Amino acid sequence: MRRRAVATRPDWRARVEAQGLVFHTTEQTGVYWGEGTCYELTPAEADAITSATAELHHMCVAAVGRVVRDRRFAELGLDPLSAQLVEDSWNRRDPALYGRLDLVLCDGVPKLLEYNADTPTSLLEAAVIQWQWFEDTAIAGDQANALHDKLIKRWRELQGRVGPLVHFAAVDDLEDQMTTAYLRDTAYQAGYATASIAMEDLGWDPTQRQLVDLEGQPITSLFKLYPWEGLVTDELAPVLAQVSTLWLEPAWKMVLSNKAILPILWQLFPEHPNLLPASREPTALLGEAWVRKPLLGREGANVTLHAPGVSDSTSGPYEARGYVYQAYVDLGEYDGMHPVIGSWLVGDSAAGIGIRESESRITSNTARFVPHVIV
Repeated sequence: MRRRAVATRPDWRARVEAQGLVFHTTEQTGVYWGEGTCYELTPAEADAITSATAELHHMCVAAVGRVVRDRRFAELGLDPLSAQLVEDSWNRRDPALYGRLDLVLCDGVPKLLEYNADTPTSLLEAAVIQWQWFEDTAIAGDQANALHDKLIKRWRELQGRVGPLVHFAAVDDLEDQMTTAYLRDTAYQAGYATASIAMEDLGWDPTQRQLVDLEGQPITSLFKLYPWEGLVTDELAPVLAQVSTLWLEPAWKMVLSNKAILPILWQLFPEHPNLLPASREPTALLGEAWVRKPLLGREGANVTLHAPGVSDSTSGPYEARGYVYQAYVDLGEYDGMHPVIGSWLVGDSAAGIGIRESESRITSNTARFVPHVIV
């Protein structure tokens, strides 16, 4: 893999805005969309990422089954309500829509950093914006990107379980609303009727024993870009176990979005080439180089790097739920930038790659999204 400078489209801001990416440049993060740069992958690297993504997802789903079967909920810090929701959702085989594995290439071998299984963003950038960049620039090669078509196909596969009306809910956050709007569009293209609602406007009708929208219409299927760990502590928590709504993403993803799954994976699949050693404590297993991550952290907050010649940490609000320790692996340095590969899943299928980069070794919300090409 290498980082390459390419020609900048003269009207790129207008083009990405027309496609829905309205925060390509912000006061907080500067230029978010990496116009004028791309990462080149070899076909062998792209194939390795696709294969590893399929295998890691299979392992992760198997790990959820083991957690439920052996009732290992305490290892993830799940309270009784969360454990019940996970177990019920898993036993119903509630379907999933999408997810993102964050990977690093180590001598051509993808290694799992974490699984963004519940509320992954940067989807529009990966599915649409970088694909349009690829077509506009006419760079020779290919792109690992079937996200848009696979999302529409997945919605059609779910028609026996979902719909015909799907509500889409998010909080008042620009990135979340952009991601939700894009997914709503893919559902519409798949033939669904759709409606939008703010998370805080979800209501409960005790007579119907059903979630309802502001018009009192039952919410039978709901995509929510909102974490389950928030839902189980919000006002609706007392009725969640009674709700018949089909949730996307399903409650069993509370297991995968919790970084305590990393030590469990290492226990179940020791020495697997696509895993990094992980533990709840900084044991000898990890040696002198490790990363401490909060169980339910986001956007690189509350992360500590400890390795020979490397020391970095970030603050944040996620320390209360505890930490997990993972063997440190260098992300590599490309023109002073450190990339993380986001490998997307739609359903159970690998669907595409999106790359974010930052000057820091800790990938935070200031990371840039940079398109890629397979040469």
